[in-house]
Amino acid sequence: MATTLTRPRSGRLIAGVCAGIAHRFGLSPFLVRGLFLLSMLLPGPQILVYLALWIIVPASDR
Repeated sequence: MATTLTRPRSGRLIAGVCAGIAHRFGLSPFLVRGLFLLSMLLPGPQILVYLALWIIVPASDR
């Protein structure tokens, strides 16, 4: 399990936020992306959280 949350340079689809979260917690990126898409069916600020994480979470050097 990784110690910090970073966005990977490889394996990302849009910004790498879901891939970074998956790597940090030892999950499949496909699972995290699927859960994010399912959460989009619920009302809430999911897009704003994603955009904020895109800005706040640094990209990894690998």
